[in-house]
Amino acid sequence: MAMTEHAPAPASEGRPAPASLRDWLAPPVPGSALLGWLGPLLVTLFAGFLRFDRLGVPKAVVFDETYYAKDALALLKFGWEHNTVKDADKLLIANPDAHIWANGPSFVAHPPFGKWMIAIGEFLFGATPFGWRFTAALCGTLSVLILCRVARRMTGSTLLGCAAGLLLALDGLQFVTSRAALLDIFVMFWILAGFACLVADRDRSRRRLAEKVEAGDRSELGPMVLHGWRIAAGVCLGLAVATKWTGLFYVAAFGLMVVFWDYGARRAAGVRSPLPGTLLLDAVPAFLQLVAVGAVTYLATWWGWIFRPGGWGRGEVADFVLARPFEAMGDLWRYHGEMLSFHTGLDSEHPYQSWPWDWPILRRPVAFFYTEPDGKLCGAERCSREILGIGTPALWWGGLIALVMAAVLWLVLRDWRAGAIVLGFLAGWLSWFPSAFGDRTMFLFYATPMLPFMVLAIVLVLGYLIGPAQSASVPREVGGGALMKGPAAAVAPRRVAGAAAAGAFVLVVLANFAYFYPILAAKVMPYDEWHARIWFGTWI
Repeated sequence: MAMTEHAPAPASEGRPAPASLRDWLAPPVPGSALLGWLGPLLVTLFAGFLRFDRLGVPKAVVFDETYYAKDALALLKFGWEHNTVKDADKLLIANPDAHIWANGPSFVAHPPFGKWMIAIGEFLFGATPFGWRFTAALCGTLSVLILCRVARRMTGSTLLGCAAGLLLALDGLQFVTSRAALLDIFVMFWILAGFACLVADRDRSRRRLAEKVEAGDRSELGPMVLHGWRIAAGVCLGLAVATKWTGLFYVAAFGLMVVFWDYGARRAAGVRSPLPGTLLLDAVPAFLQLVAVGAVTYLATWWGWIFRPGGWGRGEVADFVLARPFEAMGDLWRYHGEMLSFHTGLDSEHPYQSWPWDWPILRRPVAFFYTEPDGKLCGAERCSREILGIGTPALWWGGLIALVMAAVLWLVLRDWRAGAIVLGFLAGWLSWFPSAFGDRTMFLFYATPMLPFMVLAIVLVLGYLIGPAQSASVPREVGGGALMKGPAAAVAPRRVAGAAAAGAFVLVVLANFAYFYPILAAKVMPYDEWHARIWFGTWI
């Protein structure tokens, strides 16, 4: 993919100029389209096996599943969250059809869509651990496929795309949140899907812009270009917000990002007034496509509370069905005020709470589940069985270095990909700092939406490390983006060394994940082996 936003340079030093403005603004992804799907699908199958294997284990309510599994079941039955009886968790584990409902609606702190997604699994497989974890595992698996394709599009390399998906599949925190009925994996999924739509739109709209300019459109502001993929992005980002409000920060960040992309495209295409053209022809539609579409999508996820009587703060509904959405807006606004008050006032201490500046170094993970089974199960005097919500250390600590390097690449080389990656990471990280300064309770798994951007930073840096593939007939692309052709193609020592280093890093992450796997997946093991994996005192 093109790194800069300037007009094409003439051929020099063996680097041919692009054949057309279209090829400059949106270079096609080289390589086989078949392999571009086959490789990511194989990586996705591997990720799916890891996530669905023993998904119903442990047969228990794990950490915050105590809230979301029951809320999802209530949405299926009532359309809104409902109070439950004492020991409802134990009743469900003993009998998925148990009556667990007390009187009245329940106040909830998060919008309903993530719980509706959990409810899909409960509808299909019942109120069992497998049922309420099913959709999380599905989204965790599909996010690997999306990341493969996004990384391939951004780097121009199927190999790097597959590496990105594999690294995400091997992250411990993504693995754990994909196997628990919590909300953060859904936030990550929809943010990643929205980002993928925006990257696809970037290529598509730049091609159309180039085609119109080359066809003779020399207007002052430049041609009008449609951005259909941004509507899909608006839906995805609206669903992220409808899962957790933290998605709002991505709407703002990505909204600014696409405006800068549009300005860069018009400037590179030689438009005489690129800034006014961007503001009038791109920014206003982008606001409608991302913000307005996202807002409508968000409101639509409240349909059960809006149309069915009895929800918290809702009470009775109008007899005329079409009047209910308008009638509900006042109550919904007050409900959101209560939700905001809850979040801003949530400062109770928790043994596993951590701060955003702790997250990248994995200082304080979350014990989702821990028991000490009978020693006969592991052949030792003392056994342990845990689900520890922690990222794969090799991936996270390597990702920190990659993010710093990505920031340098953006500042020095103006690589748009590096800028988008760093922005995506910061939108999910820095947005938590104000709440942290207010002592709000928060946990490491809140960082889950940042993971795809950390992985993208890694593969981008690996692409630079490997270096460009050169040939006499194909423009060079970062990270093996162009296929080598003809007798002029030669494997440079730098590429061999870079590829070896990149492969070694992936193997280290694989080995690190395999080592931690028993404490990520609730495997029964001797206590001493469990303790050997607890590298720091803050991990207990």
